Amino acid sequence: MRTWDLAITLDGRADVPVFVQIARAVAEDIRRGRLKPGDRLPGSRTLAERLGVHRNTVLAAYDELHAEGWLTTHRASGTYVSDTLPDPSPRRFATTVRSRETMPARVGFDLPPLVETGASGAYPRGTLVMTGGVPDLRTVPVAELARAYRRVLRRHAREVLSYGDPRGIVRLRRALAEMVSSVRGLCATEESVVVTRGSQMALDAVARVLITPGDVVAVESFGYRPAWNALKHAGAELVPIPVDADGLRLDALRQLCTQRRVRAVYVTPHHQYPTTVVLSAGRRMELLTLAREKRIAIIEDDYDHEFHYDGRPVLPLASADVAGVVIYVGTLSKILAPGLRMGFVAAPTPLVERLAAVRTFIDRQGDQATESAVAELLEEGEVQRHARRVRRAYQSRRDALATALHRELGGVVEFQLPPGGMALWTRVNPDVDTDAWAERALGQGVAFFSGRRYAFDGRARPYVRLGFAALTENEIAEAVRRMRAALPTRAKSRSAA
Repeated sequence: MRTWDLAITLDGRADVPVFVQIARAVAEDIRRGRLKPGDRLPGSRTLAERLGVHRNTVLAAYDELHAEGWLTTHRASGTYVSDTLPDPSPRRFATTVRSRETMPARVGFDLPPLVETGASGAYPRGTLVMTGGVPDLRTVPVAELARAYRRVLRRHAREVLSYGDPRGIVRLRRALAEMVSSVRGLCATEESVVVTRGSQMALDAVARVLITPGDVVAVESFGYRPAWNALKHAGAELVPIPVDADGLRLDALRQLCTQRRVRAVYVTPHHQYPTTVVLSAGRRMELLTLAREKRIAIIEDDYDHEFHYDGRPVLPLASADVAGVVIYVGTLSKILAPGLRMGFVAAPTPLVERLAAVRTFIDRQGDQATESAVAELLEEGEVQRHARRVRRAYQSRRDALATALHRELGGVVEFQLPPGGMALWTRVNPDVDTDAWAERALGQGVAFFSGRRYAFDGRARPYVRLGFAALTENEIAEAVRRMRAALPTRAKSRSAA
């Protein structure tokens, strides 16, 4: 074990806070091997004296590095480089006149039926919401985002407040291309990326470009209804394909291909939505081969890539696509916040050009100020640091939810601990009416969805999906207690057995 010989240069005039400069310098020395796992770092007072900064500045830098997983602290002996470092290398794979002050109560023409959106309304104050993959908005780096907004508007107001490229600003497309290339294995450039207002707009635009009325699109039988609705609105005929412990059933998809001309398949291979299973390596290769042979477009929705906890993360299908059959849809909503409406598509350039054309019909362009601010956070590494911080927190929350379910509802629910994602898919004892349970639970102050919401045919299923990312560990424990209180008396006695 050796003591670190300092080599940090601080710039007091830089926009980046001093504690971040210190943290970056330490992390960079660890990356390049100058600091080895187990090396001891100077005490906070010693380092503060050497750098000429306040001790609290050094403590803030050490706290940042500890939260990101670079350092570990032993109370009796000091601060050390962690033996387990972050970011492991991923493996491949009226008839009366109305006042002008009010709108008419009815429309004066016929409207087609409304497709069920599945959107949830607001919940009463104090409700513990476990309805899905929503991040913890209390952790969003608001101060850094606000600073980035201010810098962008101060320096580039004329550009970002005017009309721009419907594909998104070059700076963000370049940053996103670098992210998916370095972390997710895609061979992307700024020319092969189009930015959208969230992944839902991306799915809608892809559907408009790809689908003509009557086209057959295969989807997962348990799945994401908003994506199904986007495809339906484009005129697709959806055919459900079963999902098992290894993900999408390729034998069923092959059988469909012998009967029908399949235009596309929509999949969530990294953490299947909603079951969280990972599409196996063999099926990944088989799906790519089938798509190439049959000229099928694969719409890959990689909605929560950063949140994989067990083992190395699996690279997207798009990373192994040499035939140009994968349309990769990503989002920053899970890393940052859904309210930023920041999604993107990475695909062959001819498709990106068509998506940009469709974008001009829908939205003309995105919010260039927000795009510029987010691009700055990506370039500075703030998004990446934030992702590392919350990934560690979400893993602990996943484990806390599993513990609470075993303790409070052990005789009622069963599940496999998912390797990643932001929710647990739990099978419920068939004696329990899951729809009624969810309704009763809302009265107890906890919200979750039953399996019916995710089933293609809309029929009841003995499952519930429980999101854990947005709640603290204490909130999770309380939410599960409320779930147990909402059970019928018979089910309660079973859980206590």
